[in-house]
Amino acid sequence: MERKNAWKTYNDSEKEQLQSLNADYIDFLSECKTERECISETVKRAKKKGYISLEEAIANNKKLKQGDKVYAVCMNKTIALFNIGKEPLEKGMNILGAHVDSPRMDVKQNPLYENEGMAYLDTHYYGGIKKYQWVTLPLAIHGVIVKKDGTTVNVNIGEKPEDPVFCVTDLLIHLAANQMEKKAAKVVEGENLDILVGTIPLNDEEKEATKKGVLEILKEMYGMEEEDFMSAELEVVPAGRAREMGFDRSMIISYGQDDRVCAYTSLVAMLEMEKVDKTSCCLLVDKEEIGSVGATGMQSRFFENTVAELLNLFDDYSEIKLKRCLANSRMLSSDVNAAFDALYAEAFQKNSAIQLMCTCLVKRKDGKNTPGSTARNIFHIGIPCMLFFSLWSSLALLAVGLADHVFHYNIKNIADGIAVFQNLPGLIGVEMDFYQILVSSLDQKLCVVAVCELIVFRIN
Repeated sequence: MERKNAWKTYNDSEKEQLQSLNADYIDFLSECKTERECISETVKRAKKKGYISLEEAIANNKKLKQGDKVYAVCMNKTIALFNIGKEPLEKGMNILGAHVDSPRMDVKQNPLYENEGMAYLDTHYYGGIKKYQWVTLPLAIHGVIVKKDGTTVNVNIGEKPEDPVFCVTDLLIHLAANQMEKKAAKVVEGENLDILVGTIPLNDEEKEATKKGVLEILKEMYGMEEEDFMSAELEVVPAGRAREMGFDRSMIISYGQDDRVCAYTSLVAMLEMEKVDKTSCCLLVDKEEIGSVGATGMQSRFFENTVAELLNLFDDYSEIKLKRCLANSRMLSSDVNAAFDALYAEAFQKNSAIQLMCTCLVKRKDGKNTPGSTARNIFHIGIPCMLFFSLWSSLALLAVGLADHVFHYNIKNIADGIAVFQNLPGLIGVEMDFYQILVSSLDQKLCVVAVCELIVFRIN
């Protein structure tokens, strides 16, 4: 089957729209490097489009009707947005799903220590990373500190031009003979991914003077004490804005496109919807990188409970109607995927792999070496394939993150995704592929479709 280069299908007007959308996407990536920041930005954009919080709707005993727009937030890390349709909720929803967490390093609860006059923060990595890629990179710290008095302080160090940055150190090449003999998984050990944060000792201090110097700075900047690390959530991410790349500026390089490319495009599609027949939902969740566990992951009851609250606002709640609503729903869950890389051709089956600039991948089922089963209903697969066929879609044997955790509701799920060469820490995306956002209606079966496709690969 011929795979067309989608650049050749665009006219000048569409390319102008592409540039406008990509400029906003670059801002989104640059300003939303953590799940909290993503959810905060999502709420801000949703309110501008007329969405109200579910808490407000419940407090005012609001009776929902077609055209009402409601959102619910779980612990500032997960969000569900609903555009209420004409049909009863019992008949199901059209759902867009993506995750907003990305692989990173997290600061531990008692992290600050001094070693040979240098101050470090102890970290552990979150999600799947190639550890050797994180050394000697300029790093930023994002997060929130809950102080002993109960007040909270947002942290963002390393993004402004005048900010300091941090890094994980590495051996000079002249000293690395033994290190270079190790397997890639062992070249840099996880326990060595501690970030260097200071070297100046505090005056008139003999013991741990550099550590105390750092604490003095933190007290001045945030009013925090060392004990406040226990109730802080600090994430270490690559510093710097997303950038256009290439002589032709056709690509974007940035941290966090796994999976904020899909979250952003799903959100844009959702916010552009007006009145719909079947209720539309956009679900952006946390914890996918570590198995969708915890209170903010897809394995929690947040989504089910939120839908129950919606039914209650219709004065129509019952357990059987909740189950019918979920079982009658259709979901397009999006996440990044492996693109065919000619430099590593031996790792791919070329005729099943997605390629650059040839749109998204539709995932059919899991491979033999992945746990569990995520087989798709082939009749449901046909619906998005009808939409995608003009540009090309590939059916592949791949496991899927969010999709693994909605089948117990009997939700009819199809998973699509953008293609990746390498997840972290620098991602390059082809702007044209990112631009493929579809908002469509097919016989009332699929009311909102976001084809979230940004082709990304590791920059060396």
